[in-house]
Amino acid sequence: MRSMGMAVASLLLVSSAAVAQDASHAVAEGGIKIAGWQGKIDPGEARNGGKLEGAKLEKAGDDLHVTTGPAVAYWQPSNVAKGDYTVKATFTEEKYMGLNNHPHPYGVFIAGNDMGTEKQSYLYCTAYGDGRFIVRGFSGDSTFRLNGRGEPNAAIHKASAVGTSVSQEIALSVKGNKVECAINGQVVGSYDKSAVVGANKLTSTDGIYGVRFGHNTEAVVKGLTLAKN
Repeated sequence: MRSMGMAVASLLLVSSAAVAQDASHAVAEGGIKIAGWQGKIDPGEARNGGKLEGAKLEKAGDDLHVTTGPAVAYWQPSNVAKGDYTVKATFTEEKYMGLNNHPHPYGVFIAGNDMGTEKQSYLYCTAYGDGRFIVRGFSGDSTFRLNGRGEPNAAIHKASAVGTSVSQEIALSVKGNKVECAINGQVVGSYDKSAVVGANKLTSTDGIYGVRFGHNTEAVVKGLTLAKN
């Protein structure tokens, strides 16, 4: 019995350590360093005491450099997409898993409405450096998932090892009655608009676009652009 008790205690210690390692770690001298940009951390991060200043958005030449901290979305209020369109950018995680003990994602979001408020809604497609992607939306405190907790796809680049560089070109498109995510030039997920617009989902596929990062992640964003389809 004593051995079993020790084993259970050891397991609890290991589990507690894993949770502690995966907690969001605030970035030193964080905040938004680019004029005209705004951001908001996830509701769960805020409930756990996280602050927007715990993540950092800054310039890297002509590119964006994001370091988190809490999971966060960043945008410029003037970046609005309507109708049929494609938003895309290239993300380079120069040191894969440099701030975490397992892969965390990054990508683009579209259809942002009520941004910066407790009612904000948007849809994002993000990639992991281990070859997976996830398409997910927020509507206030509600979340909705279009591909569960993520899935692998051969189009997504994999880092060769922890600490190495990996890049992904990520695009979200609205085309008629479809919303598509393409990574590195290949459509990895296609969904009916009815799956993303409605109660506790998006108010519309029109709205603000920007970038979305999971917690404890660092990457450079190049060429965030909007094109009409």
